Amino acid sequence: MADKRMKEAATAMDKAVEAVGREFSSVRTGKASPALLDTVRVEAYGSLVSLKQVANVGAPEPQMLLVQPYDPNIAGAVAKAIQSADLGLNPFVDGNVVRVPIPALTEERRLDMVKVLHRMAEEGRISIRHTRQETKNALHQLERDHELGEDMYHTMLDDLQVMTDEHTKRVDELLTRKEAEVMEV
Repeated sequence: MADKRMKEAATAMDKAVEAVGREFSSVRTGKASPALLDTVRVEAYGSLVSLKQVANVGAPEPQMLLVQPYDPNIAGAVAKAIQSADLGLNPFVDGNVVRVPIPALTEERRLDMVKVLHRMAEEGRISIRHTRQETKNALHQLERDHELGEDMYHTMLDDLQVMTDEHTKRVDELLTRKEAEVMEV
């Protein structure tokens, strides 16, 4: 049972690191990339859905994204969702499509992006620590129920801390790489 909990913790921590990587891909670096809009959620048909589910996103030129909603009636909702996604983009509806100009990044905007990256990384670290705490509590319960010996409990806690540190380090490495990419002129 304890080994299963540790494997579940490792899987959850891996997913947290992957989620941070996906979120980082949505932070722009000055070039138009459809991945910038991966985290955008659109209110359509009575629920929040991923932009990918309701539109096709392309980059016809280096400083412009073109979003083509499958249903032209939701173009306004798509533009509103992109505007409110805290990406620093100002989309506009052009007929049945939404055009998203990608402004050149100023030094100030680059620093704002770095702050966003740090916030995303901290959310990933929090998720990893939360998994550690849940696993620690489960192991403690197993020890109290005498399903896990005291020595084994402490060994597993040490292993859990090592696992937590490794995953946190991976998030920090992702942050360092993406920060360098954003600050590159």
